[in-house]
Amino acid sequence: MSPEINAGDTAWMLAATALVLLMTPALGLFYAGLVRSKNTLNTFMMCVAALAVSTITWATIGYSLAFGGDSNGIIGGFDHVFLQGVDFLPREGLTIPHLLFFAFQATFCIITTALVSGAVVERMRFGPFLLFSALWSVLVYAVLAHWAFGGGWLQEQGTLDFAGGVPVEMASGFSALAAALVVGARRDYGRQAFLPHNAVYVLLGAGLLWFGWFGFNGGSGFSVGNAGILGFVNTLLTPACALATWFVLDALRSRHVTAIGAATAIIVGCVAITPAAGFISPGWAMALGVVAALPCYAVIMWRPRTRVDETLDVLGAHGLAGLIGIVFIGLVANASWNGVADGALYGDWGQLGSQLVAAGAAPVYAFVMTFLLLKAIGLVMPLRATPEQEAMGLDIVAHGEEAYATGEGAILVVHDGAVEFEDEPEQEKALV
Repeated sequence: MSPEINAGDTAWMLAATALVLLMTPALGLFYAGLVRSKNTLNTFMMCVAALAVSTITWATIGYSLAFGGDSNGIIGGFDHVFLQGVDFLPREGLTIPHLLFFAFQATFCIITTALVSGAVVERMRFGPFLLFSALWSVLVYAVLAHWAFGGGWLQEQGTLDFAGGVPVEMASGFSALAAALVVGARRDYGRQAFLPHNAVYVLLGAGLLWFGWFGFNGGSGFSVGNAGILGFVNTLLTPACALATWFVLDALRSRHVTAIGAATAIIVGCVAITPAAGFISPGWAMALGVVAALPCYAVIMWRPRTRVDETLDVLGAHGLAGLIGIVFIGLVANASWNGVADGALYGDWGQLGSQLVAAGAAPVYAFVMTFLLLKAIGLVMPLRATPEQEAMGLDIVAHGEEAYATGEGAILVVHDGAVEFEDEPEQEKALV
């Protein structure tokens, strides 16, 4: 007999869904502050685009492929195409309406698609990104969501993933690496410093993301029961410990505790606890904040010295932190807290094996599929802006607007598709 709708659980999940939706514009603010001012709007608009594109693909086909039936553990069926059978009755095994479950899961797909944009901002064209977002949300996100949450093979072989270490964090991080390799580095990468233009945006965006993450993790218990409460509390503890650890690392490295570092630390802590939030004790959640901060800090400091221009370090902050969280479950999951399974330190080494399988399979699938998808799109249309457009900034090129219009230095359109910036001589006669 199916459980009945619970009003308290439904009210909480309505709030949690709104909190997670808030995370996408918060991500836009976080990302926009990290880029140069001439790309502020374009960077934010890539996140806004995910609100439209991923919502539509999720409602039409993505949700069905993730949660509709099963085909050999790899992909779901077509049971819920265009939301067929998604109504006010309870989702199987839950006490909330199926329609609300769909909406909550949609917000996960939206923000994951937006996350990948951080690898290619400041040079990828807006049109190809829209096409990429639509295809990626179906071919990568929906598949990995099925593996981890929808009855797929990872879930069947015992992998624990409370709120999205597989389809959200590792998928976005390793897809970002593939995207950066295909699209290529920004003009003058390695020859000049690309500094964040607004640290206040970055901190505010990170704070709003942390706020939204209480819905992301707390809502993944799908009720007001113990799992949701544990996930909620651990979402407070792990980022706080990651932040404190980052302060120490920053001070040791440069004798300055940086605002950009603080914002990054918050994200790393939130990401690391995402898969583990409902499975580990609060004490281990605090330890995870420290454990995740160390390698993520090292990778984020090292990456700019390489030839890989993965612009906003989605790999280090999401891919690596999510992988650490997945593996950490296998070590310290505790059935006395989660009521489900123990990790290796509590006697079940098999759980660690299941987590390691996920930590290997998800990054490989996300990387390979993203690489092939972008290569295919590149055969149809150019992926990146021209050097002249990149020099001008993609705000004007893609949107015809500026983030910081002052009323001075009006843009004059001249013959042959050229524009002249009266008060910005270094950008004169850049081609649109």
